[in-house]
Amino acid sequence: MKIYSSTALLIITSFLSTFTLADPNMEELEGTWSSKSNTVFTGPGFYDPVDELLIEPDLPGISYSFTADGHYEEALYRVVPNAKNHSCPVASVTYQHGTYEILANGSVVLTPIAVDGRQLLSDPCNQDDPNVSTYSRYVQATWFKTYQVYVDNYHGKWTLQIYQFDGSKMQPLYLVYRPPLMLPTSALNPTDEASETASSLQNARRRIKRSLENQYRTNAKREVYSESFDKYWWSSVVCLCLASTYFFLVKK
Repeated sequence: MKIYSSTALLIITSFLSTFTLADPNMEELEGTWSSKSNTVFTGPGFYDPVDELLIEPDLPGISYSFTADGHYEEALYRVVPNAKNHSCPVASVTYQHGTYEILANGSVVLTPIAVDGRQLLSDPCNQDDPNVSTYSRYVQATWFKTYQVYVDNYHGKWTLQIYQFDGSKMQPLYLVYRPPLMLPTSALNPTDEASETASSLQNARRRIKRSLENQYRTNAKREVYSESFDKYWWSSVVCLCLASTYFFLVKK
């Protein structure tokens, strides 16, 4: 009986290792991920680069989009309450995009396009500028210590769990679009002399305008069912059967 038990254990261990020991890759990050509020999404519905307009969502939340070839976009709507005065929360709406890289240790580095970042900051109880929101350029490189992609057992959705530079968890993000819903990945508002020729600016704005016009005709689609999820589910069933067989043999 010990021979059968050892064999079963070896099969289970080998099978599970295909899920737990896989190297991080850009393909598994591909898509648009959004927080639980499900109101914040990257793309033209969050930022209009033609008019340089940030569009405030209905509820706070965050969204990240990644392409399989190393581009990213982030849409952040965050509200920080004021413990001393509940009528004075500080709210910020932030947009950035650029390129990302997954390091050998599993860390993720986001490098934004400096000229394109924008932030709208609202601090209604600021003594210097009360009830005045500040709109400005914004650039902030980001480093995530690591991340996990898995299927949430409760919601049945693909989930992205990001760990910040200090190892603390961000709020989980759920896959909502694949391919991702994003604005063009090149510079949207170039300022350097080489990019500020009349023809290049006109072509860039034409591409952006076309992207905005097609925002409801995008080929990105809501992620309701995926073949990879089906494979994951059946693999889990097989693992459960193998584990049950192993414990049955051990008990017997």
